Amino acid sequence: MIEAYRRTGRLDGACLCGVVRIRVDGGYVAAVGVCHCSMCQRWNGMIYGTFDAEADAVTVEGEVARYPATPFSERAFCAGCGSHLWMRNTDGDAANYEFPPGLFPAARDFPLISEIYVDRAPAYAALAGGHRRATRAEYEAKNPHLEGDMP
Repeated sequence: MIEAYRRTGRLDGACLCGVVRIRVDGGYVAAVGVCHCSMCQRWNGMIYGTFDAEADAVTVEGEVARYPATPFSERAFCAGCGSHLWMRNTDGDAANYEFPPGLFPAARDFPLISEIYVDRAPAYAALAGGHRRATRAEYEAKNPHLEGDMP
């Protein structure tokens, strides 16, 4: 399913204050996946939606702060305004970036294609549509490196 949304091209984005500028010039997925795990809820105050961009296609300018969210991933944000910039695996080879689509004006038309931790979604964040869904158990069964959702 994700293959249908693979694109190559240029997307330009920025944080709220404009100090951090992000350019994707290469491969990316023109579709959004969302997560309802407690870590994503804490980080965003609701859900976390992202689209993937290939690491070698990404250029970042500006002061970025990084938080080691897990032993194998980081979450990044603007050091000035605090805008969330990406989540990314840090284990092994250069991993794709997972960007919030709101940083990129061109991403406003990306469709929702997946939703994980649906059994953790708060009542106010129910999402409609025919996209793929997975509960915590279903998602973690396919991703055994995860230690589980935080309480």
